[in-house]
Formats: sequence, C-alpha cells, structure tokens
Amino acid sequence: MLTQEEKDFIVYWEANRLKQKKYFRSWLVGLPVGLLFGIPIILNYATGWYKRAAMVAGSKFNPMVLIVAILLIITFSAIFYRQHQWEQHEQKYRELKQQEGL
Repeated sequence: MLTQEEKDFIVYWEANRLKQKKYFRSWLVGLPVGLLFGIPIILNYATGWYKRAAMVAGSKFNPMVLIVAILLIITFSAIFYRQHQWEQHEQKYRELKQQEGL
C-alpha cells in the first residue's frame, strides 16, 4: 500500500520525467552546484596564498586555460549532478510502480 506522498510523487514524475531529462535544463538547474566547485578554484588562484605556485603561474601561465578549465568543471559538475538526481528519482519511481502493481 502506497502513502499519499508516494502516489503524489508517481503523478509528478510521470508528468515531469522527460522535461527534467533535457541537458540544457539540467545545466541551468545544476549550475549552482557546479559553481560550488569553480568559485573556490578562482579564489585560490586570485588570493595567491601559495607564493611559489603564484610565481610559476605568473611566468608560464595563460589565463584563458584557467577560464576554459573552470567552465568545463562547472558544466560537468552541473550536468552530472542533475543526471544523478534524475536517475535517483527514476529508480524511486520504478520501485513505487512495482510496489503499486503487487
């Protein structure tokens, strides 16, 4: 026997599962999680707390590489996070549907 909350989740997931699978939506919704990884990297570089690394970076470093790397990290983290959440919801949905059928 399913609770009302579980029945509501089944109705919600049947209506929204394909909409949440899209990559652009996943990127937009997961962007704050991606920024949690990217911002500390930028702050770490900007503060220059490790002097030797700052000296090496200042002499042999192209800032465009850092920008591209951070954008890739943010994008990957955002999409991966949202896809992981989608898979968790899908698994819960399938388990509830199987339980409902019994």
